[in-house]
Amino acid sequence: MTTNDPRAVTKSLFAAQRRERIMDELRARGAISVKVLAAQLGVSELTIRRDVNAMADQGLLSRVHGGATLRNDLQSLSTEQAPAELRYNIGMVVPSLDYYWPQVVNGARAEAEKQHVRIVLRGSTYDAADNRSHIQRLVDSRNIHGLIVAPVTSGEAGHELLRWLNTLPIPVVLAERRSPPSIPAQRLEWVATDHAFGAAMAVSHLWKEGHRGIGCLADIESPTSAHVFRGWEQALRALGVPEENRLKEDSHGAKMPNREAFFDKVLERCRATKTTAILVHSDGEALAFVQHCQDSGLSIPDDIAVVSYDDEVAHLAEPAITAVRPPKMYVGRLAVEMITSRLTEGHRRPVHRIELNPDLIIRESSVGGRAARS
Repeated sequence: MTTNDPRAVTKSLFAAQRRERIMDELRARGAISVKVLAAQLGVSELTIRRDVNAMADQGLLSRVHGGATLRNDLQSLSTEQAPAELRYNIGMVVPSLDYYWPQVVNGARAEAEKQHVRIVLRGSTYDAADNRSHIQRLVDSRNIHGLIVAPVTSGEAGHELLRWLNTLPIPVVLAERRSPPSIPAQRLEWVATDHAFGAAMAVSHLWKEGHRGIGCLADIESPTSAHVFRGWEQALRALGVPEENRLKEDSHGAKMPNREAFFDKVLERCRATKTTAILVHSDGEALAFVQHCQDSGLSIPDDIAVVSYDDEVAHLAEPAITAVRPPKMYVGRLAVEMITSRLTEGHRRPVHRIELNPDLIIRESSVGGRAARS
């Protein structure tokens, strides 16, 4: 059947373009958030949900709470084949589906396929109550053998969540999270990046490039930032840099609409403390800071060198930004390997807590500047 109504043709074209964009995002990130993609495309969340539902019915993707992920080979198995091969169902709760976490999820899915286990993914937020709600739903389904979670761990709400996780009747592995020493969580296991080591690598690199004033800009509300600040401070202390000469700023002030004023304040402090290089967590703030420096007439890296933490989009800047890159896919892979081993070996297996070293990807924003030539 054909139609001569140009409005119907245009509507179909727009739907096809949206769905191609959805697939592009999934191929690049492994997962998408309905809310984020709706904002990017300028359409309603209901429109994106309809697209996701239609594409899921076609077998192109998998629906998850709040978004979608790429399908894997296990999901393509027929219902007759799957029960005979699947060993365990593993619940996985991550705080975001549009930054950092898609690579962790991809790593988990790859290892799950090798281990013949199924990942049941839920996207949550950076809120302890929301984390608990999603985890509780998985536990209540009575179809989950173990959990991989990235919960809030700070504050009383985070501490209470950790205590509760430690009492669950199924094994729990934390991904990119740790239980603080003050919380008796003897049963919890985890695999996490040594972010303090990553920050120290960045400081060492900038020091070798001739910088003696090295600052740090990070959002204290991020679970990663405390480790980044700690590694930065330990590295400067080891290098003998006096504490009064250290620029340390909470990048939470870089949120719009106060970003320009905040970065102006940072640059004033850079001049006052003779800071010529800065480590910024995360990429979004690093890109915004580089652009603000350039708009202010400063050259990168001649006037100030920049290293980002996360390496999600740092390469897209001009100049490309040197970045600390956590091994995100390996975090997901090892989390699945760890919980599968726990389910297989039971109490005979000792509690495992693994830290992985990140890499430093050196680019134009931190090399060959004025400090290195002086």
